[in-house]
Amino acid sequence: MGDGRWGGAERWRSAGRTLVRVLVVWAVSTLTMLLLAGLLPDFRLQSADGDSFTRTALTAATAAGAFGLLGALVWPLIVRALLLVPALVLGLLVFFLNGSLLLVALWLIPDGRGAAAPETAVAVAAVMSAVASATSTALAVRDDDAYRRRLYRLTGRTRPRDPGDTAGSVPGTVFLQLDGVGHHVLRGAVADGLMPTVAGWLEAGHRLTPWRTDWSSQTGASQLGILHGSNEDVPAFRWYEKDTGRLMVSNRPASAVELQRRAVRRTGDGGLLTVDGASRGNLFSGGADQLALVLSMAARRGRRNRSRAGYFAYFSDPANAVRTAGSLVAECVREVYQSTRARLRREAPRVSRGGTYPFVRAFATVVERDVVVSAVMGDMLAGRTAVYADLVAYDEVAHHSGPHGRDTDQVLARLDRAIALIATVAEHAPRPYRIVLLSDHGQSPGETFESVYGLTLKDLVRAGCGLPVPRRVRRTRSGSEARDAARDALRSVLHRPLDESGETARELPARPSEPVVLASGNLGLVSFPDVPHRMTREEIDRRHPALLRTLAHHPGIGFVLVASAEHGSVVLARGGVEVPVAELTDDGPLAVFGRGAARAVRRTDGFPHVADIMINSMYDPATGNVHAFEEQIGSHGGLGGEQSHAFLLSPPDLSPPVGAGEELVGAEQVHRVLRRWLRESSGPQVPLGRAGSLREGPAGPLEISPSTHETESVLPVDGPVPQDKNH
Repeated sequence: MGDGRWGGAERWRSAGRTLVRVLVVWAVSTLTMLLLAGLLPDFRLQSADGDSFTRTALTAATAAGAFGLLGALVWPLIVRALLLVPALVLGLLVFFLNGSLLLVALWLIPDGRGAAAPETAVAVAAVMSAVASATSTALAVRDDDAYRRRLYRLTGRTRPRDPGDTAGSVPGTVFLQLDGVGHHVLRGAVADGLMPTVAGWLEAGHRLTPWRTDWSSQTGASQLGILHGSNEDVPAFRWYEKDTGRLMVSNRPASAVELQRRAVRRTGDGGLLTVDGASRGNLFSGGADQLALVLSMAARRGRRNRSRAGYFAYFSDPANAVRTAGSLVAECVREVYQSTRARLRREAPRVSRGGTYPFVRAFATVVERDVVVSAVMGDMLAGRTAVYADLVAYDEVAHHSGPHGRDTDQVLARLDRAIALIATVAEHAPRPYRIVLLSDHGQSPGETFESVYGLTLKDLVRAGCGLPVPRRVRRTRSGSEARDAARDALRSVLHRPLDESGETARELPARPSEPVVLASGNLGLVSFPDVPHRMTREEIDRRHPALLRTLAHHPGIGFVLVASAEHGSVVLARGGVEVPVAELTDDGPLAVFGRGAARAVRRTDGFPHVADIMINSMYDPATGNVHAFEEQIGSHGGLGGEQSHAFLLSPPDLSPPVGAGEELVGAEQVHRVLRRWLRESSGPQVPLGRAGSLREGPAGPLEISPSTHETESVLPVDGPVPQDKNH
């Protein structure tokens, strides 16, 4: 009886607090509407003859209440309808429809006392929504009961999950990818107190396992391997394919869908998430049925494209929109302040952070984070079996601010709070959850190649080929040496003695095409598009006699990989070092890059689309610095330092990732570990390639159709895939 009376009293108190919040929000909205009516000439809350203040206040209260009710009842339906609206017009439409709701609310006021010009209604509606949401959020932000009740409503429960509840005893698994956070960075953040949630997990027995990336240490290769079990033939973040003439870029939708298609064909199954899975904020779907902000889905045409649904689901709550908008502005201001401070203090290294970058950073660190975290919480509350989500905030900031420092420390602290929030929600989910943290790569610091040597990799390649370069490049030491070497080499070729047939060994092409030079962090790729096959060292020397020598001897370059008709493939380095790939070990020219470098280079050398020339920048083990071939002072993509060392943090009730004394190497091995953990949690995970049937589909050959339940196609295109432009 006592417990019943206490429970009844608590429910009454809860109802009372809710009523108070509603009344306060209504009162603030009424005052806001009165203030706006006094300030805006095209907005009135009185009859033509004028009204008393009391009558005007009642009119404002009626309009504010009607607007609030319409927002609560009609707005979710509008958001659902907007799923079919193109993203380019979405922003304008939201404001227009919100203003329309205000006009409807004013129309409902008796005796026609409310009126507003359409453009004024849009402004008033925006202010009213912001004020009401901010007030409601402020009242509930410290109300733990309100927070818990919201979770209970979403789960259909009236209390937290009982740890002994057997109905939901089969645990689900959430994989949170902290993009770009290397093993060393995570350990440092824990030691410095920046990530107390992660520190608490480590103290509770979680395993922190480092893993070594492939040569292409970047999200495209790593995440494709982790989610789909194969990153074969992904030599870099961007590369040129001679057989198709396409420039592949991992973060372009058409390239992402093609890479996913190839991985599915190669492995024969849909991916890590094919069984009741959700993919959030990733480049690839992993075969999941539930998708939001997945790049490979952005190429899908028609109504089945649900990759943007996460935005709408999140922003359908006005409080989310206000909170995220405020954080977005704050992050833009923070970036401007931090970049200005770095410039005034003449911090080095430093890259340009102007233009649209503050907005790009704010999107990655605020909007993407909020939407993905919200989607993951929804997945747990829905009881989904496997969730994989990517949080890109650290990676974006570290590229421009460097992987170590105050800017990235703040991002790491905010990521820890997001992890803590997800862990809290897991306590209220209908099933227990195991949360696994991992990263796809790290980042290595260092000045850019251009800032140190005064020319880009493309400039150096062109100079080594004897092609025209800008005047500023000709004045640099590297550019001058390369052009002199090219001229000397060309003279020697032109005066080469004739062979027995009376001709030079092979005539140089009259007008060879210019090389395609691409950069992926501190990894460079050079391709000659007019030659259909992978060129050999001998062919390159005949065409551009000074090029390979120029590259291999440059102080900013660690080593060069090139095919050879005589030796298969060779690694070239300073001092005239030449080592056939078949004889390559972790000693010699690759010793500075650490254990596993030879294996990584040898694997990439076997890819069908490896470039004619693969170039890895220098690496200084004393400082940990590399030289990115892009405008990045924190970079990844090749070998050298922290970029190659990612981490995997798992709870103790999962089996160890590897045996004692063994190493975790490569994204494909990480995929196998995650697969094993899913089997441990939920039983065998049947790949779609076995559970379903292979058939010819609209996406092309080998579309996989599950036989047990309806899912999105693991080859996510309904029609022709748009080609990436070759820039």
